[in-house]
Amino acid sequence: MGKLNRLTATTAARKLAAREITAQALLEDCLERITEREPSVHAWTFLAGEAAMQRARALDAGAHTGLLHGLPIGVKDTFDTVDMPTSYGSPIYPGHRPACDAASVALARAAGAVVVGKTVTTEFATYHPGPTRNPHNLEHTPGGSSSGSAAAVADWMVPLGFGSQTAGSIVRPAAFCGVVGYKPSFGTVNRVGAKMISDTLDTIGVLARSVPDAALFVAALSERHDLLVEAPVRDVPRIGMCRTHEWNRAEPETVAMFDDVERRLRAAGATLHDVALPAEFAGLVPAQTAIMAHEVASCLAYERLVHRDKLSPAIGKLMDEGVALTAAQYDQARAVGEACRGMLSQVFTGCDVLIAPSAIGEAPAGTATGDSLFNRMWTLLRTPCVHVPVSRGPLGLPLGITVVGRRGADRTALASATWIHEHLVGTEHADG
Repeated sequence: MGKLNRLTATTAARKLAAREITAQALLEDCLERITEREPSVHAWTFLAGEAAMQRARALDAGAHTGLLHGLPIGVKDTFDTVDMPTSYGSPIYPGHRPACDAASVALARAAGAVVVGKTVTTEFATYHPGPTRNPHNLEHTPGGSSSGSAAAVADWMVPLGFGSQTAGSIVRPAAFCGVVGYKPSFGTVNRVGAKMISDTLDTIGVLARSVPDAALFVAALSERHDLLVEAPVRDVPRIGMCRTHEWNRAEPETVAMFDDVERRLRAAGATLHDVALPAEFAGLVPAQTAIMAHEVASCLAYERLVHRDKLSPAIGKLMDEGVALTAAQYDQARAVGEACRGMLSQVFTGCDVLIAPSAIGEAPAGTATGDSLFNRMWTLLRTPCVHVPVSRGPLGLPLGITVVGRRGADRTALASATWIHEHLVGTEHADG
């Protein structure tokens, strides 16, 4: 048997439930990989190896506890944890120790997860980057803001990681690091105890190495076991190819990949047609941008008013833009989102899911986390989004697509994304 850290979460969960492997052995291989690669990748802000090992041994000695029994996970450092520091990616909160776990973290533990540590986030899950590097090429960004979780999952350190998305903070790092990123329908996972920067937009999701893995994690966090996906999926989805109003910003590698995906899925037997979004949808990106700026300035009012000197210029500029927005401008931006959500049923006519671009192109070089252009509209629309990696670009870095479902139809989105992923890259890619 190869290293256990190379197993997908679903494979590991099955073996743990059958007592074919132990939580201790799985964790040992994960910790070995972290020791080997963390000095280069910098995915973690805090590691709790000893406490995690005690937890793994206790799970091995007891009864099966739930869907995540014995699975090592990374927790994004915007989620409160009672037993380890939570700094929100900011020098305002060095060594901060919350009084309790975020609700989602508590539910993960109750389902049997082993928390290995806290993963790097950008500053308050916005733009200023942390130290994490892209494991595929250390000179390139892993994306943001869920940079540490995406890199840790991509680099075989843990099979699952927490993420959150306000603009593109799950999908974009998943795209740049070549893993699966799942942003559920808005509100699917409880947000209490996760640092809020936008009440309208913030959504908790996950990073994983297969779509069934992501479904497993969110099923446990939301206590919605109907989200679980068995692979292979037999039902062939009806797919709308949605290039969006921002398509002219796509790099050549994204255009070529998108065309190839369409050709290969059609050859696999899927029913595909082009989806042209209503003209009103062209206003979604600026609306999301305005809402986010206004709500970041509001949600982080304490940090803005009391600790401005400890904020980066990037978030300071974002806050200033938010403060400058009038109430009428903010209300109008929210109205754009609400109006377009009302049009989604017509957009999905004849489609189970849409396929849309996840990123402009490959992960750029340097520390800037990349452009969330292609993610913003879906976050405002509150639809489930599943990024799946499908190929590599000219620099050898990952490229992929976003599978978008109807609001609340996460089960269909996950099943369709599983079918799409299997037919584009096969099922053997995820386990080592």
